[in-house]
Amino acid sequence: MGVIVGAIVAVVVVAGGWWVVRTYNRLVRLRNQTQASWAQIDVQLKRRHELIPNLVEGARGYAAHERGTFEAVTAARGKAVSGGLGVTDRAAAEDALTATLGRLFALGESYPELKADQHFSTVQAELRSAEDKIAYARQFYNSAVQSYHTALESFPGNVVARLGGAHGRREYFEAAGEAQDAVQVRFA
Repeated sequence: MGVIVGAIVAVVVVAGGWWVVRTYNRLVRLRNQTQASWAQIDVQLKRRHELIPNLVEGARGYAAHERGTFEAVTAARGKAVSGGLGVTDRAAAEDALTATLGRLFALGESYPELKADQHFSTVQAELRSAEDKIAYARQFYNSAVQSYHTALESFPGNVVARLGGAHGRREYFEAAGEAQDAVQVRFA
């Protein structure tokens, strides 16, 4: 009888240990997925930042008197590429950059010669492509963060997280500017 009880206890201990290890490894996998998806956002943002000086230089030749727009784009880019920003601050800097880029794109509409310039059009198309990739990477990152938070807050992840040193929550990368850019249609 003592052997049977000992065997049952051993099975319970091994199963419990396996459960803890499996749950901990899942939390680690999800945390690493959030870090990898953030790295993808970072890659796309860097690509965007590298394209902006080309766009500004291309537009500067056609609309030299639009100096304020060029300076605003350059300043917003400088803030966006500065290091040490957290997710929320980085999102705010990118939103400001997007807003100033909108002003720069509007110059292309105001100056037909600029709009017709092949270099400006190519860089503008590449920037739009980069924006699409950023939106996709942001969506993937936010989904990874949501999965990670769900695992941290639900059983058994919450227990294992506390036992294993409570993995920290991640911030969502939200672009506040998108909601403001939505076109509102009103009927009279």
